[in-house]
Amino acid sequence: MSIVTVQLGQCGNQIGFEVFDAFFDDSYCFQGLCSKKENEAYQASCKERFFNEEKNGALVARALLVDMEPKVINQTLSKATQPGRWKYGQHACFCQKQGSGNNWAYGYSVHGPRHEESIMNLVQKEVEKCDSLSGFFIIMSMAGGTGSGLGAFITQNLQDQYPNSLKMNQIIWPFGTGEVIVQNYNSVLTLSHLYRSSDALLFQENDTIHKICAKLMNIRQISFSDINQVLAHQLGSIFQPTYSAEDSLHYRRNPLGINWQVRPPLSGLPALGKESSNKELHFNTSVANLVILRGKDVQNADLGGFKDPAIYTSWLKPAHAFNMWKTQRAFNRYEKSATLVSNSQFLVKPLDRIVGKAWNMFASKAYVHQYTKFGIEEEDFLDGFTLLEQVIASYCNL
Repeated sequence: MSIVTVQLGQCGNQIGFEVFDAFFDDSYCFQGLCSKKENEAYQASCKERFFNEEKNGALVARALLVDMEPKVINQTLSKATQPGRWKYGQHACFCQKQGSGNNWAYGYSVHGPRHEESIMNLVQKEVEKCDSLSGFFIIMSMAGGTGSGLGAFITQNLQDQYPNSLKMNQIIWPFGTGEVIVQNYNSVLTLSHLYRSSDALLFQENDTIHKICAKLMNIRQISFSDINQVLAHQLGSIFQPTYSAEDSLHYRRNPLGINWQVRPPLSGLPALGKESSNKELHFNTSVANLVILRGKDVQNADLGGFKDPAIYTSWLKPAHAFNMWKTQRAFNRYEKSATLVSNSQFLVKPLDRIVGKAWNMFASKAYVHQYTKFGIEEEDFLDGFTLLEQVIASYCNL
C-alpha cells in the first residue's frame, strides 16, 4: 500500500527531501544480516510505499512539494537530481511568489482558498498513480505561516475528499527560545485545527534533536541540515518495512496504522521516560507504546519493561496498549536499532508552555490585529485555547 507525502513550507520541503534520501539509502545498503530474498522483499515494499518506478527503472518520490515561495522548492528539486538515485516528479510541485509572512491566518485564509483547486488537483494526480492508497503523510512546521496555516487547510481538504484514508501529520515543534515572535499563536491555531481533521500527529522537538546533535553526535556547529538528517533517520526507522506480531511472514501492508484503536489525538516521539516530581520518580503514563526493532538479535530483545501495567493508564491492559514490530533487516548501516513511538504525557509540559505564552499575548491583544484582518476572529483563538486546555487536562488525568 502506498503513501502520498505532502511537503509543506520551507521546513516540510527540506525535511521531506532528507526523508526520501534516508529511505533510498536504507533500501540499497544491504548488510547481509538477513537473506537475499528477504532483502529483496524489503526493497520492493519500500518502493511500493514511497516511490513510483518509471519504465527505465528511475525512482520517483510519491510526494508533492508545496510552498508559497519558489526558493526552497527549487533548491530541493535541484538536490534530488543525482544520477542513479531518486527524483521528484516533474509536475509534483506548487509554488507562488509571495509567502505568508509567518502569519497563520494568511496561510489558512488567503493562500488556502486561493490555491485549493490547484493543490488538490496535484494530490489527485499523485493518488491516481497508487495501486492501493494507504494514506497521506503531511510534513510541516507549526511556527511559521505557510507550513502551519496552509498545512491545516490542506489537511482539512484531505479529510473531506479522502475520508477513508489515514492522515498523519509530522509536526516540527519550534525551539523554546523562539523562532518567530508569533510562533505560539501559530502553534495553537495549527494544533487546534489539526485536532479535528488529522488521524494522528507525530511530534519531533527541535530542542531535543539539537541536543542529540550536540551531545550524542558531538557536532560543534549544528546546521539545519544536521537536524533534518536526524529527523529523517528517526522517521525512516518508523516507516521502513517491518513485520508485526500478528504476521511474521509478510512486511506490514499499512505502515501508517500505528495502534489506531487506542489513539487519542496527540502522539509524541519519543515519550517514555522518568521525570522528577516532588522528589519522587514516576513514569510518564502512556496510552500506547510501539517499539520497532531492526537488525541483529531482534528475536532475543527483552521488552518486558514495556508490559508493566504501571506505565499505562488504568483503563487499558498492556496487551492492548503495547505493540512490537521487528525485522532482522538492519536500518541504514546500524547493526541493531530500536525506535519508540509513544502516546503519553510527554508533551503535556511543552504544550502547556505554548498555550500559556499564547494566552499571555492574547490577553494583552498583542499582534491579534495581524490575524483578524485575514478573517481569524478572537473567538477562533478562544476556541483553540479551550480545545488544547481540554487535551492537556485529559492527558494529565491519564
